Amino acid sequence: MGSSAGWLEGKLEALPAGPGVYLMKDRRGDVIYVGKAVNLRARVRSYFGRSSDTRAFIPFLEGLLGDVETVVVSNEKEALLLENELIKRHQPRFNVLLKDDKNYICLRLDTSQAYPRLEVVRRFERDGAQYFGPYASASSIRETLRIVNRYFQLRTCSDHVLANRKRPCLLYQIGRCPAPCVHSVPAEEYHRNVHEVALFLLGKATELTGSLKARMKESAKELRFEEAARLRDQLFAIERSLERQTVASTEPVDQDVFAHYREADRFLVYVLYVRQGRLNGGQAFPFSGQEFPDSELLQSFVNLYYAQGNLVPDEVLLEGLPEGEGEALAELLTERRGRRVRVLWPRRGERVRLLDMARANAAQAFQEQRRSQQQTQGVLERLTDVLGLRRLPRQIECFDISHFQGSAVVGSAVAMTDGELDKSRYRRFRVKLTRGQDDFASLHEVVSRRLRRGLATGELPDLLVIDGGKGQLAAAHAAMRDVGVTQLDVVGLAKARELEAEGREAPVVRSPERVFVLGRRDPVVLRQNAPELFLLTRLRDEAHRFAIGYQQKLMRRRNFQSVLEDIPGVGAGRKRALLRHFGSLKRVREAAIEELSQVDGVSVALAERIHAALHATATEAFRQEVSGDEDTVRQASLEDASAAASPGPGPTSGSK
Repeated sequence: MGSSAGWLEGKLEALPAGPGVYLMKDRRGDVIYVGKAVNLRARVRSYFGRSSDTRAFIPFLEGLLGDVETVVVSNEKEALLLENELIKRHQPRFNVLLKDDKNYICLRLDTSQAYPRLEVVRRFERDGAQYFGPYASASSIRETLRIVNRYFQLRTCSDHVLANRKRPCLLYQIGRCPAPCVHSVPAEEYHRNVHEVALFLLGKATELTGSLKARMKESAKELRFEEAARLRDQLFAIERSLERQTVASTEPVDQDVFAHYREADRFLVYVLYVRQGRLNGGQAFPFSGQEFPDSELLQSFVNLYYAQGNLVPDEVLLEGLPEGEGEALAELLTERRGRRVRVLWPRRGERVRLLDMARANAAQAFQEQRRSQQQTQGVLERLTDVLGLRRLPRQIECFDISHFQGSAVVGSAVAMTDGELDKSRYRRFRVKLTRGQDDFASLHEVVSRRLRRGLATGELPDLLVIDGGKGQLAAAHAAMRDVGVTQLDVVGLAKARELEAEGREAPVVRSPERVFVLGRRDPVVLRQNAPELFLLTRLRDEAHRFAIGYQQKLMRRRNFQSVLEDIPGVGAGRKRALLRHFGSLKRVREAAIEELSQVDGVSVALAERIHAALHATATEAFRQEVSGDEDTVRQASLEDASAAASPGPGPTSGSK
């Protein structure tokens, strides 16, 4: 190191030799990397010694580094906990950062309930319930639930619905649920199905199929042929499902296998899930801009992965683990799980084969991601050329306006980064300044607010897409001009529309999707199956969905407010109590006076007042309908729909 790094030499000499966490900061004081070490002095000095890693990031790090801070702790387990906390707090640019975005899907089965059900959850909790998974995709969990619902017949309704349902649902009618909500179902029979579901999800084929075969033979012997046929179909379906699960190990243990693949600063971790010796799937986690050694990044990833509440297995297989450095992680995971967990770097046997399988999947996932990125890059480049954009639209935002007959006007802004939807940058707006149904003025307000915030934070997209034609595009351009944003591309995407047919029996003709560009008289018509058009319409449809979802949420809130809180004696607290007790406004309206009076804080007198007020709405609607006055009929129907929490007429999204 040169003389300019003399301060660093002194810093390295003064580093403590105990366990702890080190924070590397740049010249502005921002934390760029957090790492943990058994020996802080040896670990940090290893980055700068002559025998250290000779990759390009070492001289780059010396030029970037402004300071190194250390935090000494008592042992390596405390260092792991502190590392996880500091990474979450500082979000360093050179650490692998796991987004808390509900990636991991598990199934939960609480056998302590009278009639347990399978729940899809995103978190593993130490609450005494059984957890199965994680499942790498929604399709795999849907297939599992389909088999369970069809052949094991556990309830699917929530606890609240179970306690309050008055008649069986459709699943009972089609033979998918015994309806314990209404009928008296023997607990022994139901819990036998629960036990078989657990065997199925654990992959214990021999025990499960043996039990089903014995029950099938017993039913046939007692001449209960319909039940025997049902058990036969159930047995075949389960055997086919379990056959598709590859046997990965002869030991019936749960294992997570971590491997990685790297090219330059792009780093991918692959997690292979093995449950009870059977391969259950896997998941890839790609990262970019990673400069630090592979073993450090992998260990940091594992620490963050299980800190997010993922299911902790019996064994964690991890490559590149230095001697003795797995003990602290095993101790920490054992504490989180409540049972012993082993962290291993296998050198021979079946576990090495699993590690090789994870490495192969990591390499395959890396290549697939690279091909996908190259294809996306090509789509963005073609979009730039055909629309004449100033720069490559790596960051795109799309705006839409939604309203309900001129009221509850809202706007949405959805984002796309490198061709993929970026939900962290989604924004929604309540239109405040514009009154009534004026889509152009509403769009002007929403775009202006977004651009002002972007100017203040320095975060502006490369391209704005407006859901609409020339009028909407002009409104957005006026907002840009008023705010002072000039070097930003903006286009309008108009939906396809039906053209007038020449004859009554002539087929309906639809115009193509059109892209309106500033300065061009005629719209750009992209090839209708072109990936460039698919990218834009996907973004536009997402903006439409996001806007309508927000608008409907506001309408539901307004309906609850107007119907319940307009009753004297019912405020926000009693409204929440009523909805919590009955589950919906419709059920509140259907409840008898005696049922209403059982809610906390609701007296018999108040229950009579609530019952009379809610039923007066329906009576008035019926009276007006009989009278034939169209305007009052429409108004009464809308009030009745509001009282029943019905969505009513669909919301509108702009006027295209």
